Amino acid sequence: MQKYKYTAVNLQNQKIKGTFIAKDEKDLAEQLAKQSLFLTHASIYTGNTPSAFFTLGTGKVPMSELTTFCRQFAIMLTTHVPLLDCLDILKNQPFSSYFRKILDVIYDDVKSGLVLSEALKKHAKVFPDFFRSMVYVGEMSGRLELVFNSLADYYERDASMRQKLRAAMAYPIMLLFMTIGIAILMLTMVVPKFKEAMADMEVPIEGLTKAVYDISDFIMEWWTLILACVMILGIIIFLYLQTEKGKYTRDVLLFKMPLIRTIQVNTVTARFARAFALLLSSGMDLTDAMEAAEVVMTNRYMKKRFHIATDYVRHGMSLTNAFESIDVFPSMMIKMITIGEKTNSLDDVLTRSCSFFDAQLESSFNSFSSKIQPIMILIMGLVVGTMFLAIYSPMLSIMGNF
Repeated sequence: MQKYKYTAVNLQNQKIKGTFIAKDEKDLAEQLAKQSLFLTHASIYTGNTPSAFFTLGTGKVPMSELTTFCRQFAIMLTTHVPLLDCLDILKNQPFSSYFRKILDVIYDDVKSGLVLSEALKKHAKVFPDFFRSMVYVGEMSGRLELVFNSLADYYERDASMRQKLRAAMAYPIMLLFMTIGIAILMLTMVVPKFKEAMADMEVPIEGLTKAVYDISDFIMEWWTLILACVMILGIIIFLYLQTEKGKYTRDVLLFKMPLIRTIQVNTVTARFARAFALLLSSGMDLTDAMEAAEVVMTNRYMKKRFHIATDYVRHGMSLTNAFESIDVFPSMMIKMITIGEKTNSLDDVLTRSCSFFDAQLESSFNSFSSKIQPIMILIMGLVVGTMFLAIYSPMLSIMGNF
């Protein structure tokens, strides 16, 4: 017996799509004819994830689509629309072509008897581990509509945090590139002109001016080699950062760096608090919830430390002591965990404290911006000031001799 994906028409000439198990296409046509359906097209059903070519090979969909999917799914489940009908409606919504194909496969799998969490498991790149774990918990607890609504809230807040992080980093990065651009412009265009003018005046060149002139000469003579070296170094760093070791090294540096560390800790804390509370409130066991919540920890160093805490809890240590031993979360998180354990209301305490951790994260973004911007402006001023001092000091020397 083989599973087929078919297209057929009924007596009203309406197009019907679905899957059916049959010996061959002839048997499929006969089985459909018994239901007053006339086969027009059939292909062997594989149930595999569609090609990810149009997602640049990532196999992922935009977070906005996943959020909309969760919100619409939750609304329909809340109004008691059957699960299969929900999927049928969603796969025809104006999502990207790739995501609609994914939903089409999921619909066929659920229609053929798979539970939703099993159908989602085939598309791990589209639906993260945390997402699938939550759906599984929702199925087991019978609160799937609550889970999808909570997932939509979670992804909306997560997208907001990412947007704030990008906004906090945009201006410092722009200043950095402006500083580099100004330095290159002055060394390759302004300095050579002044050097020619000073040569005609036979002014002695020494100190800072000579150093800047030498740097300018070196860049002008070897600019192709310098550019090639920069590109090769950039490619090497890029390739290294694609490896697990490289990603871990990057995350360790981000965790250790001043200013950046606060953002990293508060980002992970805010995401973890919301995800952990969501998992616990859905009825998941403590250690299982900790394992599922690991996937929202984007910093690999912090994730590794958290995994140690999970092992400690699995072997009988209290959550408070486990978190204190790994030294990753801020003191307020430890205090909230302590209160939650003592009152046996960990999920409720974390849910109520999510807004506080969100506020702490936003405060760290604002603090980073207020501190890094003056530093970058100071660096730009020093670079430009040094250049002008090196260029104009011979002229000032000439004026002083008159």
